[in-house]
Amino acid sequence: MYRISLGYKIYEFVDLKDLMAKATPARSGDNLAGISARSMEERMAAKMILADLPLKVFLEETVIPYEKDEITRLIIDTHDKQAFSPISHLTVGDFRNWLLSDDATTQMLSYIAPGVTPEMAAAVSKIMRNQDLMTVAKKCSVITKFRNTIGLPGRMSARLQPNHPTDDLKGIAASIVDGLMYGCGDAVIGINPASDSVPTLLRLNHMLDEIIHNFEIPTQSCILTHVTTCMELINRGAPVDLLFQSIAGTQGAMEGFGVSLSILDEAYDAVRGLHRGTIGENCMYFETGQGSALSSNANYGVDEQTCEARCYAVARRYNPLLVNTVVGFIGPEYLYDGKQITRAALEDHFCGKLMGLPLGCDICYTNHAEADQDDMDNLLTLLGASGITYIMGIPGADDIMLNYQSTSYHDGLYIRNLLGLKHAPEFEAWLENLGLINKDGRVLPFRPNNKILSIAG
Repeated sequence: MYRISLGYKIYEFVDLKDLMAKATPARSGDNLAGISARSMEERMAAKMILADLPLKVFLEETVIPYEKDEITRLIIDTHDKQAFSPISHLTVGDFRNWLLSDDATTQMLSYIAPGVTPEMAAAVSKIMRNQDLMTVAKKCSVITKFRNTIGLPGRMSARLQPNHPTDDLKGIAASIVDGLMYGCGDAVIGINPASDSVPTLLRLNHMLDEIIHNFEIPTQSCILTHVTTCMELINRGAPVDLLFQSIAGTQGAMEGFGVSLSILDEAYDAVRGLHRGTIGENCMYFETGQGSALSSNANYGVDEQTCEARCYAVARRYNPLLVNTVVGFIGPEYLYDGKQITRAALEDHFCGKLMGLPLGCDICYTNHAEADQDDMDNLLTLLGASGITYIMGIPGADDIMLNYQSTSYHDGLYIRNLLGLKHAPEFEAWLENLGLINKDGRVLPFRPNNKILSIAG
């Protein structure tokens, strides 16, 4: 039991799980679950208690029992005590102050990352303002490699997302050309297929592989199908670069996705054994999003932001090339409007980077949310200033297969030009050599004779 007296009123919280939920900034998902604070006063009381809580408490009290959840066991069993040592004496409030201090250098943040549990990261984020989340995330540096180098300071990558409602190869190829002309694709050329048909997925894999190798593009491809389907593709000799899976923060929610740690272990071994990376072996790609555990009725009373942070413990196990929060994709039942989507994205980016992950964001919303593209412009700008690893590039910002709104090829141009951000260095050199950008990274005017057009055949 946690208790605090404010004036003439006593606020009580039955356990750590309840305290964390009540301290969370307001969002519709926690309201839907019936676990959010009932007033601003109760929320502030929870924050005050949380700020005085020693970080060591999170190693002693779990939000989901150790014996009932394999994600909890992963968090506890893999905790790096040596990395935790420099901050082990701190409270949550002290941790926040230390993170914002000059003592928390980029090198120091990288050192402590394996010692930060998801609940520690979530707890400190709950007492931080947006500017705090941005300041600390900017200091975190997470660099990964496959065929190019992602996450270097002053650089931001983009996923080229050429989805097509019928998986038409020519339609996908046309979108790829469009994206490359705008300088997108250094994070990954990644397709969300409409079909789970293995023959179709094989054709998509081979097409992407041919494009990347024929044009010597220093990037990687990914077909975002279920991990077990991807293993079948590997068994059939498909040229798989990155293995994808959506993940969740509880064992029950992971089972809802049809996956477990043992399945991910098997898949990781399979794709790593292909050795398709040229400069590195980070070969996993994960997507997450606040609300996934609640939507599968497997949050066990844990607030959606803490569940999201627990996803990052799963991702961290596999040294991924890319991780992104699809922040507004589930809908207003979980993040109601632009304000809640913005806060959630900044929390996710902060927690992921603090835990040592290459966090990107699908800056997005569904059409029935109280949000619009201006909200996404604002969020894109905030994340760009925060050192976001990568964003999405979708034709016209409108995903015609998944039917939601995200960021466009043009948005990548905007944020790079505004903040002076560059592409991954190998991809940047390729773009410049092909005459798609100048030496300052600016996209050049369209030239009909450019050989990149031959991709579309």
